Amino acid sequence: MATITTPTTKAPRGAPAAPGTPGWLRRVDEHRKWLFAAPAMTFVAALLVFPLAWTGYLSLTDAEGSVRAESDFVGLRNYLDVLSDTERFWPAVGRTATFTAVALLFEVVLGMAIALLLWRPFRGQRWVRVAILMPLVATPVAVGMMWRLILDPNIGLANQLLGWFGIGPQPWLAGQHSALPTTIFIDVWQWTPMVVLILLAGLTSLSEEPQEAARIDGASTWQRFRHVTLPLLMPTLTVAVLLRGIDALKTFDILYATKGRGGGSFHEVETLNVYAYGLSFDYNEYGVSSTVLILFFLIIIGAMWALTGRRKEAQR
Repeated sequence: MATITTPTTKAPRGAPAAPGTPGWLRRVDEHRKWLFAAPAMTFVAALLVFPLAWTGYLSLTDAEGSVRAESDFVGLRNYLDVLSDTERFWPAVGRTATFTAVALLFEVVLGMAIALLLWRPFRGQRWVRVAILMPLVATPVAVGMMWRLILDPNIGLANQLLGWFGIGPQPWLAGQHSALPTTIFIDVWQWTPMVVLILLAGLTSLSEEPQEAARIDGASTWQRFRHVTLPLLMPTLTVAVLLRGIDALKTFDILYATKGRGGGSFHEVETLNVYAYGLSFDYNEYGVSSTVLILFFLIIIGAMWALTGRRKEAQR
């Protein structure tokens, strides 16, 4: 006589535990997603908290010469000294803001224009995309050194090309007033492809139905972009601005590779990163440099908060 076995049915995912389950096991089951993520979160928190806490501690001391040398606790004296420094700190803040704002503006505008050109298929589109993304392959230091040779006042290719058109040689990176715009140009040249990549991914994910409806209603190309494409692309555009804006705010390698220590003889490209680096490794003033880094960190947090708020508004 055959025995009929009834298949056991598993409890649905997310269902409450059986009545006989111990209390601690029930709590583990309820919070399992946090338990699985806890090791990674702990590791990341340790990497962030320890350097930040150590830098914060050094900013309250007069540490110099060596971080292991004896130092005295000075409280907020470093912060008062730095915030009252109108010769180096506040000009560096101004250059950082100028560099970030101008570079971000050009990268977003050019990135949007190039992404719109690459949005529709055309012959050779694949090769054009590869060529546009080539600047992202090189490291920022290599890019800085390459442009330093191209823009050299004596042997640089840029001035030789200008000479063919009867234009005299330009100082480019050597000029006190032209160095910062030139470094902004270098940053735009390298990082505009990143904005293109993000916006192009957003454009390819958009539905064609709103575009077709606007085209049938007789909307022009500009009207379709302004009233259809741009509003739908705004969340992606906000992400691109957030990522690139924070990255531009922290730019160091291109500036140091092109102008060296101090951001040049007249500190013409000295941003907060370059200023803090010089205090640490050129003058060994670790207490003051830590103060500058903490203030710079607060500026970055404020910028992230502002850009994140704009992103939430765009998603509404």
